[in-house]
Amino acid sequence: MNRESYLKDLIEVKYGTVRYFAEQINVPYTTLRSILERGVSNAKMANVISICKGLGITPEQLYDFEDSNVSKIIKLTLQLKHERQEKVYDFTERQFNEQNKIVQMPTKQEVVISGAVSAGTGEYLGDGYEETVTYDGEIPLHDFAVAVNGDSMLPLFDNGQIIFVKKTTEVRSGQIVIADYDQQAFVKKYVSDENGSRFVSLNKKYDDMVIDENHESSIFGVVVL
Repeated sequence: MNRESYLKDLIEVKYGTVRYFAEQINVPYTTLRSILERGVSNAKMANVISICKGLGITPEQLYDFEDSNVSKIIKLTLQLKHERQEKVYDFTERQFNEQNKIVQMPTKQEVVISGAVSAGTGEYLGDGYEETVTYDGEIPLHDFAVAVNGDSMLPLFDNGQIIFVKKTTEVRSGQIVIADYDQQAFVKKYVSDENGSRFVSLNKKYDDMVIDENHESSIFGVVVL
């Protein structure tokens, strides 16, 4: 992939479309499209500078685009799912703000939680139960949130910690899930191997919960990490 293709990908990742990006940097759409088709080396420096400012890169990086860290990051980012792309952007923005000493005061936000899940002996995740609580930190994309009750998932989750969940019934071995096990809700690591399937605690003082015909079990979703 050449420099112009990388550049177009970067524009679409950050702005959605080339036309919208052109509007944001006050460069005519036809001009920007011509630059992407004919090459950056033929563009006016004023337009190059506008493009770079809009994308948060330097002209030097643009002219040496294919070998730069920026292009390597873009190439990997384009292969990520949307929610992971947002995490990359958030991290990059924080780095930019730290570099330029832009201080963003942490803000507390309200989160609706759907009860508690056990990191111990079991909880009931009641249908329709909701409670609004204050949360201090970044809130990822999620379908519902719950509070952790217990210590079986230490050191990953503390007692009382709020965790965020994406609804799904399709999980891979090794993922952290919210599961119903004999009509009680748990947060556990799902493991499936030659020894069978089971829900596992990270705190080794708790026994594994075997998934077999002797127990009713289902999975609500995967914890967003």
